[in-house]
Amino acid sequence: MKPFRYGRDPLFLVGCALYAANRWWWKPHLPGAILHGYFNDFLLIPCALPPLLLAHRLLRWRRDDAPPSGAEIAGHLLAWSMLFEWIGPRFVPGTTADPWDVAAYATGALVAWLWWHRERPRACQSRRVVADADPTCGLAQTGRAVSAPDIPLR
Repeated sequence: MKPFRYGRDPLFLVGCALYAANRWWWKPHLPGAILHGYFNDFLLIPCALPPLLLAHRLLRWRRDDAPPSGAEIAGHLLAWSMLFEWIGPRFVPGTTADPWDVAAYATGALVAWLWWHRERPRACQSRRVVADADPTCGLAQTGRAVSAPDIPLR
């Protein structure tokens, strides 16, 4: 699998272009609650996570260039949801909490995870491999395939 491209990731670039189009063109000219209230929220993870993960990588808080893991996506989704929908409305005058925003963040996170994990190596899809963890598929990189019964169950 190719390394994650951070600021050059196609989903990030398309998401930022869609954000700009919605912010400065669609919202001022088109009606609709989705465009006005939730579309940009849907783009939170695809647009905000790649640059943040690049910063984590540069600070050596992230050890590889694999696509964002489910845990990374879920952790940031939880943190941003709490910040924007719970902490912010309590301390920032003029802001309100909206649980539908969290639903939009989560939907965008799911779409992002599906996009970032759409290309899995064939070995990751068809068989289990034993050795050190490979960040591209969460399995191993030695190439020694084993059948499922050879893998100890807990």
